[in-house]
Amino acid sequence: MIVAIHQPQYMPWLGYFDKMNRADAFVLLDTVQFKKNEFQNRNQIKGPGGPQWLTVPVLQKLGQDIKDVRINTTVTWRKKHLAALNSCYGRAPFYGDYRDAFEDLFDRPWELLSPLNIETIRLIASSFGIDTPLYLASEMEPSSTDRDRRLIEITRELGGDRYLAGVGGKDYMDMKTWKEAGIEVLFQAFEHPEYPQVFNGFSSHLSAVDLLFNTGKRAMEYLDTTQRGSGT
Repeated sequence: MIVAIHQPQYMPWLGYFDKMNRADAFVLLDTVQFKKNEFQNRNQIKGPGGPQWLTVPVLQKLGQDIKDVRINTTVTWRKKHLAALNSCYGRAPFYGDYRDAFEDLFDRPWELLSPLNIETIRLIASSFGIDTPLYLASEMEPSSTDRDRRLIEITRELGGDRYLAGVGGKDYMDMKTWKEAGIEVLFQAFEHPEYPQVFNGFSSHLSAVDLLFNTGKRAMEYLDTTQRGSGT
């Protein structure tokens, strides 16, 4: 059984869902520290001038876990994000198929960042047809504070014998610890596809909604579903 673990991001990019699709269980690691200026509260879509950011304003305290980060509700970000989607993708071939779902998403009075991120992940995954079970780290009970051992505990709790890591994991994972735990580590091998987009030129590494709105039910055809990951 392959387990993958990742922080809950806001409207994540394609590689995020490729990892989810390759796993048998996907854990949203909401118990780690929030990092400013990463993808936990923002992502990019494509506008007429190229990639543009959608950022959720937060009231973050130093050292705060993702699950505890509050959204700044005094800012009208929900209306702005929906308006940006309508403006950037109003002419995309399949935006109309998903507009109602995203309007419903932005109509809700979100107060915490993590539930918002989780809902965007669930919405996009279901739209792609990805049915990998999702779990929250905050609802599990890993006892270790060591990064590798905490992930090992989570993997074991779900009955996993293989762990799917991002390619960057090779730079910081203690492979000896994983080997001693008897868990095989696989590394994601994802190559970003090109696909039809609105506006001229191709921009990669955007939120996965870009692929969804431009290709609809064919979106999964652009993700490599033949390779389960490379071993250590």
